[in-house]
Amino acid sequence: MAITAGMVKELREMTGAGMMDCKKALNETNGNMDEAVEYLRKNGQAKAEKKAGRIAAEGLCKVLVEGDKTAAVVEVNSETDFVAKNEEFQKFVAAVAKQALATSSTDIDAFLAENWNEDSSKTVKDALVEKVAVIGENLTIRRFEKVVAENGCVVSYTHGGGRIGVIVEAETAVVNETVKEALVNLAMQIAALYPKYISTEEVSEEYKAHEKEILMEQIKNDPKMAGKPDKVIEGAVNGRLAKELKEVCLLEQVYVKAEDGKQTVKQYINTISKEVGTDITIKKFVRFETGEGLEKKQDDFAAEVAAQLG
Repeated sequence: MAITAGMVKELREMTGAGMMDCKKALNETNGNMDEAVEYLRKNGQAKAEKKAGRIAAEGLCKVLVEGDKTAAVVEVNSETDFVAKNEEFQKFVAAVAKQALATSSTDIDAFLAENWNEDSSKTVKDALVEKVAVIGENLTIRRFEKVVAENGCVVSYTHGGGRIGVIVEAETAVVNETVKEALVNLAMQIAALYPKYISTEEVSEEYKAHEKEILMEQIKNDPKMAGKPDKVIEGAVNGRLAKELKEVCLLEQVYVKAEDGKQTVKQYINTISKEVGTDITIKKFVRFETGEGLEKKQDDFAAEVAAQLG
């Protein structure tokens, strides 16, 4: 397969690896982008999950909570940051979030086909198309998620004026200001440190095996580990995996407000549980970040204005 400059550029943006390394990876994998990312990771030339963490689109995330029991978060994208700051756009995003709070749909296609709550003669998609015409820029309702607490409560946190939206659900027999403040602190932690799981118990053996394979290749390519016994290499792999899991599992992370800089999130929650006299269990969290994983449109703003002026 012929490797094009565009393919090399795309792989560089996904991984942060050098141009020649990207070209070699694509040649080695016959142009398969996913396999090329794996190749670069195994050779220590790419950071894991960089693609997923790349922020590359504009818009807003909006979170609404109803009665401590129900919460919904939506992401609505726009082409430019100017529109994201537009009052008309922000009102539309708020209306989409209100729709999500009431929805029974579980996927975006069904959600877009629903009757629009603000005008039942239209669907959500119809309302979106109309808003595109009014604003004059392409808009997308990218995703939504609704969380209902059966035995406890939900809290939310919004960061950066809508750049990040977080929901946390906890099971607890006591719902008071102390509990809700603690959960909001966790929502802030989730916004800042982007955990992927609640605890290590949630991590699949498949994920662990995959990461161990990556780490094994990285260590084998490390000159400092050359000639080391298999037992030493295996120990190094397990050590690095354990460290990685602490970074991606919420309860194992160091609590960002820990006074001693050592207290884990799990220890923090246990402290709050003792204070209010009941167990608090984190059941779920949702974290949306605007434009996550999308390509950002690169515009020459001066040229765009000149074109609009004729």
